[in-house]
Amino acid sequence: MKTLLSTSALILGLTAAPLLAADWTLNADASRLAFGSIKKNIIGEVHNFDGLSGSVNADGVAAIEIDLASVETNIDIRNERMAEHVFKFAPKAMITAQLDMEALSAMEVGQSEVMDVEAVLSLLGVETEFYTEVFVMRTSEKSVLVTSNDMIFLTTEDLEIDEGVSKLQELAELPGITRAAPVTLRFVFEQS
Repeated sequence: MKTLLSTSALILGLTAAPLLAADWTLNADASRLAFGSIKKNIIGEVHNFDGLSGSVNADGVAAIEIDLASVETNIDIRNERMAEHVFKFAPKAMITAQLDMEALSAMEVGQSEVMDVEAVLSLLGVETEFYTEVFVMRTSEKSVLVTSNDMIFLTTEDLEIDEGVSKLQELAELPGITRAAPVTLRFVFEQS
């Protein structure tokens, strides 16, 4: 999910060249980061994080912060268990990327493009590099929409949270929880 955030920040830089000197800020109300899980091999569920913030500075440094306590699984006790056992009460996760603002500045209003993005997700002291493809559209002179072009899959092993997911499975008395989660994102960045 954090991977997606980083890519959206990258796309923010796609605004016009005259605007390169300005910072861009994530519009949290218009943005969404969601992930899925499958339990008992047949029950799929969608979850999301309500607390997102981020920016891209004039040097092309993109940073997106995820408030881990804002996880919403639609079951209160599961939200609490995720915070305790998976996220270990850590306050946030961070996605970062260095963007080539010159290369991204040529996009005109209404233009869209699919881009490859490289990012780093920092979660519980573990840094995970990932690559993904995002769909970017410049929606106005001062706003950019970034969405996942396809689902992004992150594994509990790569993120080093497998033990926490096993604890959730034990507490919920489930025969299984998938260890690869599909992630989707929609980020809107606006010129500060």
